[in-house]
Amino acid sequence: MRIKKQRSYLGSNLKLLRERIKKTQGEVAASLEITRAKINAFENEVNINPTVEDLFKFTDYFNISSDTLLWKNLKQLSEPQIRNLEAGNDDYIKGTKIRVLATTVDSENKENIEIVPIKAKAGYVAGYGNPEFIESLQSFQLPVLSSNRKFRMFQIEGDSMLPIPDKSFVIAEFIENWHEIKNRLACIVLTRDEGIVFKEVTNNLKKDRTLLMHSLNPTFKDYSIKAEGILEVWKFVSYISNQVPGTGVTLDRLEDMVAEVQLEISRMKN
Repeated sequence: MRIKKQRSYLGSNLKLLRERIKKTQGEVAASLEITRAKINAFENEVNINPTVEDLFKFTDYFNISSDTLLWKNLKQLSEPQIRNLEAGNDDYIKGTKIRVLATTVDSENKENIEIVPIKAKAGYVAGYGNPEFIESLQSFQLPVLSSNRKFRMFQIEGDSMLPIPDKSFVIAEFIENWHEIKNRLACIVLTRDEGIVFKEVTNNLKKDRTLLMHSLNPTFKDYSIKAEGILEVWKFVSYISNQVPGTGVTLDRLEDMVAEVQLEISRMKN
């Protein structure tokens, strides 16, 4: 398996943004409650792997998306473009630009479908943009899916989306432009605070810059997430489960039940 590498511009971008607001490393460190040495390490690319907590502190402080901070070389932007970013008009937050995605390919340069099991959920929140983390995930190929689109598989938890059972594996397609999300579209949404959630989504980005999360299970209440708190959105395509939908009975248990019935019929005949 090979991985598509993506250079991070975190260090140079942090330095550029800090100098534009005329702040020292110490002043920024004090505001973010981190050490000046840590900021210095980031800016000089001694440390190129920020924790998810540190990354969110930087994005909130500079009012810029993590995609832009990590993967866009701000030195190549014009002065009006940078001022537009500093004003909060980040195209990655608005969804008007193709979002950067770490991904893997096979020996024939075909996109893999990486698997994010429940045990990897916490790591995915921190490492979703880290090529090395994505490379560590198991992956497979599914020829029936379009080769021109990007797919990933996520294992879900809970019963908020019944009849899709708990522990099912959902295959989903990456959404680049969030403004194209149709209302009541089932999606895997990667968020800052909740991690990976599986919900039906209503698009309120133009109205109030939020996505409304709706569960198929009526016992769960709707809630909204601001665009700034969303990291990735994946459109539901299909799912794989070892349970018969709506019954909570696994296929193994179903086989046992059939065997029990056959045994009982045999006893009645005897």
